[in-house]
Amino acid sequence: MQILHHSFIVSLLIGGIAGWLAGLIMNGTGFGVFVDILVGIVGGVLGNWLFGVLGISLGGGVLGSLLTAVIGAVVLLFIIRLFRRA
Repeated sequence: MQILHHSFIVSLLIGGIAGWLAGLIMNGTGFGVFVDILVGIVGGVLGNWLFGVLGISLGGGVLGSLLTAVIGAVVLLFIIRLFRRA
C-alpha cells in the first residue's frame, strides 16, 4: 500500500509539471492549476498509449514519464483548443 500511495503522489507531481509545461508550450494559456494537473495526468495516459501504438519508447524513470506526459498533454491541449474554437 505504501508503494501505491507513493506512485500516486509521484503521478500527480509529474502530471502537474507536465500540465504546466504543456500550458507554457501551447502559448501559456493554461486552464488553471487543477485543470492543468488533470490535463497532465490524462496527457500522460494519452502519451503512453500513443507511443505504445507507434512503438516508441522514451525510456523509463521520471524523466521518460515526464517527457511522455508533456507530449501527451500538448496533444490533448491542442485537441481541446480545436473544440473550444469551434
